[in-house]
Amino acid sequence: MKLTPPKAVTFWISVALAVLGLLSQLALFTLIPVPAFWLLFFGFVLLALGLMVKGL
Repeated sequence: MKLTPPKAVTFWISVALAVLGLLSQLALFTLIPVPAFWLLFFGFVLLALGLMVKGL
């Protein structure tokens, strides 16, 4: 499998999801009613898809 670097937008969205998940887990950010696990999970999935799908 050939991996390609993700676009900058994809990378930063996945980083933002990871940071929101971390802050949510630490109870510092409670405005989003989504559990912290799912924010981290979707951030990782988005980053993995950005690596596997060219142009994402």
